[in-house]
Amino acid sequence: MDSIPVDLSSLRSDHRRNIVIVGGGFAGVTLARHLERRLPPEWDLFLLSRTNLITYNPLLPEVVGASVLPGHVVVPLRRILKRTRIRMVQVQDIDFANRTVTYVKPIHDTIPFEHLVFAAGLDANLDTVPGMAQYGLPLKTLGDAMFLRNRVIGALEEATLTYDRARSHLLTNFIVVGGGFSGVEAAGEIHDLLQEAAPQFKRVTREQCRVHVVHSQPHLLPEVSESLGRYTETNMRQRGIEVYLGARVASVDAQGVSLTNGERIAGATVISTVGAHAHEFIACLPCADARGRLPTDACLRVQGTDRVWALGDCAVVPNTATQSPSPTTAQFAVQQARLLADNLLACLAERPPRSFHYKARGQLAAVGHHKAVAEIFGVRLAGVAAWLLWRAFYLARIPTFAWKVRLFLEWNWSLFFRKDISLMTMERSMSHERASEAPADIRG
Repeated sequence: MDSIPVDLSSLRSDHRRNIVIVGGGFAGVTLARHLERRLPPEWDLFLLSRTNLITYNPLLPEVVGASVLPGHVVVPLRRILKRTRIRMVQVQDIDFANRTVTYVKPIHDTIPFEHLVFAAGLDANLDTVPGMAQYGLPLKTLGDAMFLRNRVIGALEEATLTYDRARSHLLTNFIVVGGGFSGVEAAGEIHDLLQEAAPQFKRVTREQCRVHVVHSQPHLLPEVSESLGRYTETNMRQRGIEVYLGARVASVDAQGVSLTNGERIAGATVISTVGAHAHEFIACLPCADARGRLPTDACLRVQGTDRVWALGDCAVVPNTATQSPSPTTAQFAVQQARLLADNLLACLAERPPRSFHYKARGQLAAVGHHKAVAEIFGVRLAGVAAWLLWRAFYLARIPTFAWKVRLFLEWNWSLFFRKDISLMTMERSMSHERASEAPADIRG
């Protein structure tokens, strides 16, 4: 029977009206979820992301500290978004004149748009300090968190083998650069992991396992009030974490860091939680500013463009509530996404868009050992109560009931049982081709 030719182009949707979102983080996913429910049926919604999942970055330090499993801090995009067409690709080029987006990996293709939204966030920047790019470790992605977890456990494994006391000291000292949310939470989790795991390794003691936090400002957690920052400092010092305030890193090498005041901190693992820069394809856009971010008007429209919008960390969004740019936090990104969904729908209906006007509700940060600090609507909390509030807040933010249950059970499991100190590698077994070429004594 002869096959009937089919015009595949008629099955493609890129001849229809498209809203294309670049970025699958908090901002992009929240925007897509709000548009899915209200977007007219003649419009298509695309989300372009380098991964097919959303990572809840505030929980990454818990992955480093083996408090939760890696799969519990990510949710597949296809579990959250039903109408949105998800494409796991890497954006290569934007043609504003012809209104097209070109992407590569795994395929090379172009998609037209009538409205384009940038929600790509920022990448870690390790080039601000000499040696940091070579020896420092970022904490931006799930892969970073898993690598750091293995690095901590691997250091303990090596320390229990070596008879070189100087080498053992280097291996069991960890330096965190940055005393903001990520730095404090990472330091607290690593310290808790070390204190629990050390007795299980011969010739490694709790006393020799040290965590150092280097922060350039006068107090930790500059995102909250000074009193909570001082509480965090006191709590960490009492638990044995060394805190260096008003200190700047001059250089990083394989044996530790040198500070600008001449002081030296020894440690084989340096973690950077400071410094971020825009994705390369955004920084190269003509509408990007000197730092590679996209300035917008108060309605989130990219300045000097038509039907192009931006939100989240990659954008400089003026906040009419404070008459200043919005902070690059998930809280503001989510609120911007909700407003942008309204503004896009208003544009489709030829109504005027609204300006971004939002006052922060507060901030929360876990400091380790079942302690946290919180500042909610001006009310300050610290200790176990703040830690319970921190967990309740992030549990509520995780989408889908199934993922909430998984995280809740994992958290409760960790209260009663020891942390998992398995060294999780991704090594593959030898393929048939490689095995056939291996020496006889290896093949066996």
